[in-house]
Amino acid sequence: MAHDFEGPMIRVVDLVTYYGERRILNRVNLDIQAGETMVILGGSGTGKSTLIRHIIRLELPTSGHIFIKTHDICHMPEERFDLLRHKIGMLFQSAALFNSMTIEENVSLPLCELTQLEDSTIRIMTRIKLDLVGLNGFENYMPAQLSGGMKKRAGLARALAMDPEILLFDEPSAGLDPVTAAGIDALILKLKRAFRMTIVVVTHEMASAFLIADRITVMDRGEVIAVGTPDEIKASTHPKVQQFLNRTPEEEAIDAQAYLRTLTQSGE
Repeated sequence: MAHDFEGPMIRVVDLVTYYGERRILNRVNLDIQAGETMVILGGSGTGKSTLIRHIIRLELPTSGHIFIKTHDICHMPEERFDLLRHKIGMLFQSAALFNSMTIEENVSLPLCELTQLEDSTIRIMTRIKLDLVGLNGFENYMPAQLSGGMKKRAGLARALAMDPEILLFDEPSAGLDPVTAAGIDALILKLKRAFRMTIVVVTHEMASAFLIADRITVMDRGEVIAVGTPDEIKASTHPKVQQFLNRTPEEEAIDAQAYLRTLTQSGE
């Protein structure tokens, strides 16, 4: 899984996204280098999960560009992107396993759907990926029989099935206890050491971010407000970065007119 592409593996240029009248991403620009682990850090509603969904083209932006290597994925036919999609693995926040299929069937699904490999070869490759994430012996279990952390590991094994060049994680620690979440962090570090993949992790967990990242992107209200190494982010003087790092609450702005209207309406 070693990849020798030089230059940014992912380049985001002037990305803007609206959901109706609401602006979610505001002119986002970001370069993610080949072989690095980039953590996208920010609070809820900052646009970080929207950004990662754009990278895998689950959603298209209102305007702007995303280049994977030299390919502008926002402005190409779906069938052309399908050829690139095979090079991207993604672990969704919920693991997104099919409950009616065994763990082995879930993990082997991309190989069955997208390759012409023999069943025996697919089975060997599937077992290798399950062993890699620590699920050797769980091939015949159903998703309902696994813990939350084990489901995440199974989802990761499936994301690795096609030997991707790019691996995306959306909130990998969500819903997990601290010990299990630490196990997922250790697994990401293991993959980072073993394979020269480009890894992008969306999270709001600061301890995890500073442990696994080569560089960190901090987002706030749909904008990139800081990019740097963990030490550079810690030393940032940007007030919003410091607010996030120090867990300082937002001051609530009260709309006096709206408050008056609610009082008036409740008295009717």
